[in-house]
Amino acid sequence: MTEAFEDRSLRDSAAGSRNDASDTGGRAASARDYSLVGRDARRAVETGLASAEWYHTDIPRKQMKELMQRRDAPAIRDTAIWLGALVTSGAGAVYFWGTWWCVPFFLVYGVLYGSASDSRWHECGHGTAFRTQWMNDAVYQIACFMIMRNPVTWRWSHARHHTDTIIVGRDREITVMRPPDLLRVSLLFVGVTDVWEAMRDMVRNAAGRLNEEEKTFIPEQERPQLFRVARIWAAIYAATILLAVAMGSILPLMLIGLPRIYGAWHFVLTGLLQHGGLADNVLDHRLNSRTVHINPISRFIYWNMNYHVEHHMFPMVPYHGLPKLHELIKHDLPAASPSMWAGYREMIPAFLRQLRYEDYFLKRELPPTARPYREDLHGQAAAAR
Repeated sequence: MTEAFEDRSLRDSAAGSRNDASDTGGRAASARDYSLVGRDARRAVETGLASAEWYHTDIPRKQMKELMQRRDAPAIRDTAIWLGALVTSGAGAVYFWGTWWCVPFFLVYGVLYGSASDSRWHECGHGTAFRTQWMNDAVYQIACFMIMRNPVTWRWSHARHHTDTIIVGRDREITVMRPPDLLRVSLLFVGVTDVWEAMRDMVRNAAGRLNEEEKTFIPEQERPQLFRVARIWAAIYAATILLAVAMGSILPLMLIGLPRIYGAWHFVLTGLLQHGGLADNVLDHRLNSRTVHINPISRFIYWNMNYHVEHHMFPMVPYHGLPKLHELIKHDLPAASPSMWAGYREMIPAFLRQLRYEDYFLKRELPPTARPYREDLHGQAAAAR
């Protein structure tokens, strides 16, 4: 079961004023500022939400060490299947190019390129997929190119995401802001907005420039590598475009670049469920993250990131250990959504409600065996203002 609440945000808690959660109230008095260099970024630091202590379910040390054990075999197997299926579907798409038979091959190729790469850059960026580090690095670089995320920028961006998960003004990876821009969210399924932003950032970085937000989380010593990668990528895309022009065909772009658009739908479908409709500015991952049971094929594409509360609590547990971790700590977590459909049934109404009430969020019920939500951490941060 899920209870609905208004988010007791730092701004309103400090002011001592609340809007009623019923439909008779007005919009929230103060809009959130998601900029990493804006008002809420400063407030997060001032109130202690930035780099704060998070709630963790207690796990015996011995069990935790076993869960964190890295192994090469599962990731080598899954990577071989992924790359093998990618090459096979790509070859089929090329062979049948010009006929309708190429369509199912491109559908498979697009998801493997434009969606499976999302979970691969993520897990290899954590350095947990393989035990052998160069394997993590190799798959990370390949997947970052496919998903159009500079490996330097996103390594540091994602570190911030885990340190300050859904903290407004600190977390760069908040996909659905409040009030939600539903048109932008819809366009994510076809990769339009984020691909445009990725290409814009690539061109700017290739010119040796960072924006003000990037300067807040990317160390100075890492920036030359960031610029170098952007220039290599720009050269690859330029060569692909030139090849397409020379051939008089978009086929090269259908294999490099465009799959990030037509194959993005699956990673967006699963990714929105991670935090959508849940609380922000809290220090308990059970309040701001969602675990969802999904089918085996989607789990393979997603590399078990459907166990998202578990991943955020213990990010150093490899993807292949997350199902076991879930079984170990589920007594302390809200019940997992039984399916993606069930997750969307609770999330979409929350988005619609947030159009009118920015502070509205879903608060999922804990089982009797769980410790209470650590809302006191949030309250202490607000009281410190």
